[in-house]
Amino acid sequence: MQKSDHRSLFVGLDAEIPLLSGSCRCYVNLDNAASTPSLKAVQQAVDDFLVYYSSVHRGTGFKSQISTHAYEQARHIMLEFVGADPAEHTCIFVKNTTEALNKLAHRFPFTPERNIVLTSGMEHHSNDLPWRAAAKTIHIHLTPDGRLDEADFDARLAQYGPHVALVSITAASNVTGYLNPIRRLAEKTHAAGAMFCADCAQYAPHRAVNMLPLDDPAHLDFISISAHKMYAPFGSGAIIGRRDIFEHGDPDMRGGGTVEIVTLDDVVWAGAPERDEAGSPNTVGAVALAAAARTLQAVGMDEVARHEAELTAYALQRLPSVPGLHIFGDADPARAHQRLGVIPLALGNTPHFLAAAVLGYEFGIGVRSGCFCAHPYILHLLGLNTQQADEVRRRMLADDRSDMPGLIRASFGLYNTIEEVDILVEALTRIARGDYQGQYTQDRASGEYTPAGWEPPFAEYFSI
Repeated sequence: MQKSDHRSLFVGLDAEIPLLSGSCRCYVNLDNAASTPSLKAVQQAVDDFLVYYSSVHRGTGFKSQISTHAYEQARHIMLEFVGADPAEHTCIFVKNTTEALNKLAHRFPFTPERNIVLTSGMEHHSNDLPWRAAAKTIHIHLTPDGRLDEADFDARLAQYGPHVALVSITAASNVTGYLNPIRRLAEKTHAAGAMFCADCAQYAPHRAVNMLPLDDPAHLDFISISAHKMYAPFGSGAIIGRRDIFEHGDPDMRGGGTVEIVTLDDVVWAGAPERDEAGSPNTVGAVALAAAARTLQAVGMDEVARHEAELTAYALQRLPSVPGLHIFGDADPARAHQRLGVIPLALGNTPHFLAAAVLGYEFGIGVRSGCFCAHPYILHLLGLNTQQADEVRRRMLADDRSDMPGLIRASFGLYNTIEEVDILVEALTRIARGDYQGQYTQDRASGEYTPAGWEPPFAEYFSI
């Protein structure tokens, strides 16, 4: 078996799971675009820290002081990880990218003159819905194959330029793995007098991030990241951005830790980042995220990219051998280094929910199926017209997802191997030929399939 040189860095990769056949096998996790397993260094850092865990900030006991030290050290590590300058940027810890971008949408200083956000049709809902609630939101068009239409970006920026406050674009798509030209987009955005936010939830675990100084025309004003996509599944994330923005304005959540002083008549808010970290923070999650960042730096982000490009190129070579399989996005193995290892596909007439279920129950392979929290993007990739999209919406509102459009997504992490790609290709080939064991029933409300008369014995594997 060809091993990734990096598998020894991770927790649980050799854990066996039960299959419908009654046998067991090591789990093949190809769902890294959703969440990743934990690094051993993260597990160790958390275990070591829990011995001293206590409240942070203003506590006088040793454990409180060391917890505060660890929390602030984690903040410093994350600023360093993304090339941010503590004099110009601040790191605010949150639960995940969704909270990060909701916070920025609430805190961004829109004005009556500049009240437009430009985003795109390829965004995860987390980089779309928060802006719709905060400002007028314009969606940049996509090319037929799902890339950002930069000509349309230029046209919209020229059309709305004096009124554009912020451009917020994903650095890497969680559906197709496309990498957007965020440096070039940032330069154009700043030339129009607006600020630029890069959603780096999918990007940061796979490519180096460098925010650059604020006087660099290609700098990033804000970025968002999620720990659960960076091999640190302990409920943390961060919005990292301009200190001068977060030093002003009211916080989106009010309470303990956000103030300098409170009277019955007045409140003086704390500075950044404390103003935006209400209540007792997730100190353990911050430690975990920082430990993951340190480990990725030690491996080297160039090495991370090299390994994943090798896997992606191999997968793009092998997958077309599966009968009836169609790859969406860029399917050229020669360009694997220009994208992330996120591969969306359809398997002939086999429903995506069914294919994903069979992969899990009978082959021990974890993938994702559906729309990946990017409904407009999936509808675009599938080529559905307005009437078809309206019919999908009608059925879903009627609690019927049995024929919900969607794709299967396989996504790679640092620990995945060439052999795991072969296992996926073999399993998809068997499914395409109808060569699988179970009789599957579908739940109309969720659209998901389960094998009739069997469910995994979860309590035998874990119970609280």
